[in-house]
Amino acid sequence: QVQLVESGGGLVQAGGSLRLSCAASGSIFNINEMGWYRQAPGKQRELVAVIISGSSGSTNYVDSVKGRFTISRDNAKNMVTLQMDSLKPEDTGVYYCYANVISLGGLRRSYWGQGTQVTVSS
Repeated sequence: QVQLVESGGGLVQAGGSLRLSCAASGSIFNINEMGWYRQAPGKQRELVAVIISGSSGSTNYVDSVKGRFTISRDNAKNMVTLQMDSLKPEDTGVYYCYANVISLGGLRRSYWGQGTQVTVSS
């Protein structure tokens, strides 16, 4: 089994900052990539940011957060962090960590955290 545990959500005013962290543990041989999705009530779940866990460290962001959010990684600790600055009310939602994992048994699949609530007030 693989478990992802998120932390760092909360309530902030517009313009404020939050840092989300996610740690993966369990039967992990390798992690291909880690990232964050978010979902607000009545809206589609969207990919916010992703980072490749290889040497390149390539990242990708949804357009609406570019310049405000930064994703980073610690491959040795199987951790990913999302620094969120200049938060807007439209950033409100449940943020889910995900990891694409190769297990010790050689199987590849994606795992999801339970989600952490981010609320940005106006």
